[in-house]
Amino acid sequence: MGQVPGDARSSLTLLARAQEGDRAALDSLLARYLPRLRRWAAGRLPRPARDIADTQDLVQETLLQTFQKIDGFEVRGEGALYAYLRQAILNRIRDELRRAKRRPLRAELDPDARADDQSPLEAAIGHEAIQRYERALATLRPDEREAIVARIELGYTYEEIAGLLAKPSANAARMAVERAIIRIARVMREDRA
Repeated sequence: MGQVPGDARSSLTLLARAQEGDRAALDSLLARYLPRLRRWAAGRLPRPARDIADTQDLVQETLLQTFQKIDGFEVRGEGALYAYLRQAILNRIRDELRRAKRRPLRAELDPDARADDQSPLEAAIGHEAIQRYERALATLRPDEREAIVARIELGYTYEEIAGLLAKPSANAARMAVERAIIRIARVMREDRA
């Protein structure tokens, strides 16, 4: 394994301390991952489910619930905790969608009101694209998946990605990210057909 970026290394240290019961380490992990995961989750909770739970609240509640069971988490690499938390939020979003579908909508429509947000078709196309991205991401090799998540979702620099993926240089990391993006784009195109 190559050099681990300082952020990932300290996350592993914080995780180990949190699993031993260190409340301050747990608070630090929450402070570190909450903003990233809020950005990642923004817009993923469809509008019909938003009156039940705001996306920001959903992310925070999910992290708190997940961190309560942190002592049983098995560390499998630098990006494992982020991937685990991301999956927990995705599962919670799916739960909220199922709950929203079971609930009848009650609203009176104002005939003079103008629509400021997306049409159902626009919302469906956006949701469909996110689903294609998630399916395509799942088909990639772990190193490709890690490269895409690190660059696109976490905003890591190529230098940080080089350390994370044990690449000899930032340029090698950039090329690895570009190859992974080309591969995921191809898979998403095929999924659309």
